[in-house]
Amino acid sequence: MNIDYSQFLNMMPEVSLCALLVIIFVADFITARKPGDAPRKWFNPLVCILMTAHLLLNMSPVESATAFGGMYYTMPAIGTIKTILAFGTLIVLIQSREWMSRPDTSFKEGEFYLLVISTLLGMNMMVSANHFLLFFLGLEMASVPMACLVALDKYRHNSAEAGAKFILTATFSSGVMLYGISLLYAAAGTFYFDDMITKMTMSPLTIAGLVFFFSGLGFKISLVPFHFWTADTYQGAPTTVTGYLSVVSKGAAAFTLCAILMKVFAPMVEAWQIMLMIVTVLSITVANLFAIRQSDLKRFMAFSSISQAGYIVLAILGNNAMSAAALSYYVLIYVVANMAVFTVISAVEEHNDGKVCIDDYNGLYKTNPKLAFLMTLALFSLGGIPPFAGMFSKFFVFMAAVKGASVDTAMGAWQYAVVFIALVNTVISLYYYLIIVKAMYIKHNDNPLPTFTSNVSTKLALALCTTGVIAFGVVSGVFEWIL
Repeated sequence: MNIDYSQFLNMMPEVSLCALLVIIFVADFITARKPGDAPRKWFNPLVCILMTAHLLLNMSPVESATAFGGMYYTMPAIGTIKTILAFGTLIVLIQSREWMSRPDTSFKEGEFYLLVISTLLGMNMMVSANHFLLFFLGLEMASVPMACLVALDKYRHNSAEAGAKFILTATFSSGVMLYGISLLYAAAGTFYFDDMITKMTMSPLTIAGLVFFFSGLGFKISLVPFHFWTADTYQGAPTTVTGYLSVVSKGAAAFTLCAILMKVFAPMVEAWQIMLMIVTVLSITVANLFAIRQSDLKRFMAFSSISQAGYIVLAILGNNAMSAAALSYYVLIYVVANMAVFTVISAVEEHNDGKVCIDDYNGLYKTNPKLAFLMTLALFSLGGIPPFAGMFSKFFVFMAAVKGASVDTAMGAWQYAVVFIALVNTVISLYYYLIIVKAMYIKHNDNPLPTFTSNVSTKLALALCTTGVIAFGVVSGVFEWIL
């Protein structure tokens, strides 16, 4: 069988990630170290430089192309989301240096970077899939290394328990999704997205396949009612991994859901719009109500991420050209804002014996005013306060959701109702984000967290995130570039 190797030129993001994996594996193997050995201070900068090279190499707009008989597909929108995912991963790698410098985790440094990049490779394959088998392969390539990342810090913070919960629920959701895909194959006789769209009808078989498929992918995005694993996993996983799980993994799954619903299930648009409206309202409302009751900051951010997932999929509801652009822009803003919060949480945790309770942040501005200020900016962005980027990302999501909807039709009226509920929940989310701000600036603490100095990598990660929170909101060209 003759293979046209020129097809790999259409897969440059995946090819460069494979090259990164080989280089990092060889470097880690040659300079392998054991517990107790001196840390390799050069290893994290090397990985970050390689990831930056990968990001710059693949930032230029790509032309639409296919590979391997049409199973793999790329286009400018897909290239954009891959760039956003790579940027989020770069921030995670930069921020991880302080955690990796701990004596009990530094010997796992090579494993951590290999697992992170392997996960990113699976996400890239998933978003470029034009065939359900390639989609499922990419999904599992991302999920299995992610379970290892969650359990990487197994001797602290219930990481092993979190990993076990994650892999068990991931396995169950994958089985449900695979069953849904098998029903779709039975109805259409093909796995190719382009061929399935011509054979989709509102039959009981295809509706069942849609429900099972959506349920499986809803787990990856942690939408209600598929969210029960999220709080325990986020709390038990290492903070760096929690940040990666909450932004990069969620963004890839949401974009894939958008592409498949609008492409494969276009003839069934009313069916999946009804499902989206239900899970969007539930996700935003239930997560907001539970977030208010949390005392652990990582569990708090878990419910915040569930609420943000509701806003992300709200963009898909419009089923128009603006939906993918609004979703990508929202993910970009979510990456910088959420990673800023998790970078601060990680810095405080590493310098204060693992303190992650909200009450521990009482009076933080007195001892660490810069961290408190940057945390506040990120929380304001997540809450949608102008002029920060989060306000614009929510605005574009709302616009995408109602664009083309008509109040004269029942479906259009329901879309407007869902957007109104999302707007009301934005006020609720602002309230619980301000709880943390209140703790840092208003609440008194007789024993506040001591003053400490973060390392260069933490400062760099916070600088990138804060710049994004401010700049992406005032530079309209960012959204135009995505669109």
